Amino acid sequence: MGELLGVAVLGAGHMGADHVRRLDRVVSGARVAAVADPDTARAEETAAGIEGVSVHADATAALDAPGVDAVLVASPGPAHEEALLAAFARGLPVLCEKPMVPDPAGALRVVEAEARLGRRLAQIGFMRRYDAGYLRLKALLDGGRLGRPLMLHCTHRNVSSPAHFTSHMLVNSSVSHEIDAARWLLGQELTAVTVLRPAPSAGAPEGLADPQFVLLETERGALVDVEVFVNCGFGYQVRCEAVCEAGSARIGEEEAMSVTTRDGARQEVPQDCLVRFADAYDREVQTWVDATRGGRVTGPSAWDGYAASTVAEAGVRALETGRRTSVALAPRPALYGGAGR
Repeated sequence: MGELLGVAVLGAGHMGADHVRRLDRVVSGARVAAVADPDTARAEETAAGIEGVSVHADATAALDAPGVDAVLVASPGPAHEEALLAAFARGLPVLCEKPMVPDPAGALRVVEAEARLGRRLAQIGFMRRYDAGYLRLKALLDGGRLGRPLMLHCTHRNVSSPAHFTSHMLVNSSVSHEIDAARWLLGQELTAVTVLRPAPSAGAPEGLADPQFVLLETERGALVDVEVFVNCGFGYQVRCEAVCEAGSARIGEEEAMSVTTRDGARQEVPQDCLVRFADAYDREVQTWVDATRGGRVTGPSAWDGYAASTVAEAGVRALETGRRTSVALAPRPALYGGAGR
């Protein structure tokens, strides 16, 4: 436990650069050993000022760099399968940002590869499991004081969507967080998805079906609804209310800062996920580092990543057809526990 964990960060974009900063300045017990990005100028800029870090255009070269003990994957989703399999082949523990692999077939290949190893190496970056509000809600639901959960009402709003964002991505990128959070909070698999499309907002780019209303069904009869609105124009908002047989609980409104001046009082609205979930990201990466240095793997598993991708794909089909779409999961390997565990 005395040695710092040398981490190769794959991807130097918005998320990757933030993780490099976090590993270098916030998290204890780790150091950035390598940074990889096809845009080497961006990788060099991200790694600037960090002693002993090597920069690579190729992800596998970063995995083989001196001093690399573990991997943090923050590259675009389509590159994740190759990176995960390369890490497995080298026996390297890996924290992989969501989506683990965007398509269920690729995600299942990752699950099967890890199952063949007979031990977990991957933790998937569903950071809401590390948010203080979500942790409190999870403890409350698990404690049973509110009785059986009946419904989750969820809100997921962004100021604006990137230029490349598609209608499908509202489900398989944005709502993927709610998919995992629902599985984890309720301890149940999701069995069906329905997607409703109101008239698009005037603030949405032409052709983008925004907002959407996603209805998820669980194996034990609970319902989860998600309002996803990625061009709301005013802030980044994530909220969740659990309605149970003996009460309800709501999270997502207490994180904002209130400012009072002689002109009055106002409440600030976070503008992106790196602000709203800053503490959760810090806690997630610190927990991963601590577990890895201790020879353990905790947190969301490759099975959780596969389940989220499969539910999201069913959601995309529901969006396209306008019909309720069932979710079909492969048999769960013995390596993994129950739903959302």
